[in-house]
Amino acid sequence: MRNRTSPSDFILLGLLLKSEITGIVFTVIFVIFVVAVMANLVMIFLIQVDSRLHTPMYFLLNQLSIMDTLFICTTVPKLLVDMVSKEKTISFVGCGLQIFLYSTTIGSEFFLLGLMAYDRYVAVCKPLRYPVLMNRKVCLLLAAGAWFGGSLDGFLLTPITMNIPYCSSLSINHFFCEIPAVLRLACTDTSLYEALMNICCVLMLLIPVSIISISYSLILLAVHRMHSAEGRKKAFTTCSSHLTAVSILYGAAFYTYVVPQSFHTPEKDKVVSTFYTIVSPMLNPLIYSLRNKDVMGAFKRILTHCSSQRVVASIA
Repeated sequence: MRNRTSPSDFILLGLLLKSEITGIVFTVIFVIFVVAVMANLVMIFLIQVDSRLHTPMYFLLNQLSIMDTLFICTTVPKLLVDMVSKEKTISFVGCGLQIFLYSTTIGSEFFLLGLMAYDRYVAVCKPLRYPVLMNRKVCLLLAAGAWFGGSLDGFLLTPITMNIPYCSSLSINHFFCEIPAVLRLACTDTSLYEALMNICCVLMLLIPVSIISISYSLILLAVHRMHSAEGRKKAFTTCSSHLTAVSILYGAAFYTYVVPQSFHTPEKDKVVSTFYTIVSPMLNPLIYSLRNKDVMGAFKRILTHCSSQRVVASIA
């Protein structure tokens, strides 16, 4: 294969190589996409309009919903279009933009989930000082730090990935431009870059995982000292949703960026990528809404308000 001398289109081979069940898979992914976008937008709307949700925890949840919405919109629309069209190409610039957006959003989500563990630690272990330790300025700094950490990942990895010489065969065996899949097309040895990328990703996982580990260790100690069964139940309820979201995203990321490439196959990579790019953004708002009385209460109040407005309008 000869080297690529100028930027050209990549070909995305897609999620499925067999076309027999494309229609079913398309329908499932489309439904998940719609549910994910709607659920996250509803979370953002409720947190913005309901004053009872104007707290540090829901401010961070609002940021999580924004990240999930951007994340799933970066990859899934292109996947759905490719599943129903003959042309499955993505431009060189489009591929680079996709790498930057998903690297930034997932990196930001890594940091945000770690910082949300600190919020849970303060809420459980230092409830009286919670308004001081988690004031608006601190929340803004935490959110800005998460976005900055994620964008740093995108700005570091994207230029290097897109400046590697690629061969004339530009068929990516994936449904989006994920860095490990793109690097398989390189015409040069990328082992050094892959090692640096793995170190970068390990650090990005290690920092939030350390925060989560320390925070929940202190939370467990505090819960162990509690004499009230109701207090323990409330503490576990407060933390369970966050731990569920962390397990889903970090587990998939650990496989993709930490497990050696010798254990990877294109089929396994697609399954794991499907889980964290499609399923996780749908599950996060559902986990935090269905298991949260405050969110469900806000949703019911909005519905009641809308119903009363209709009644008034019909009478008038």
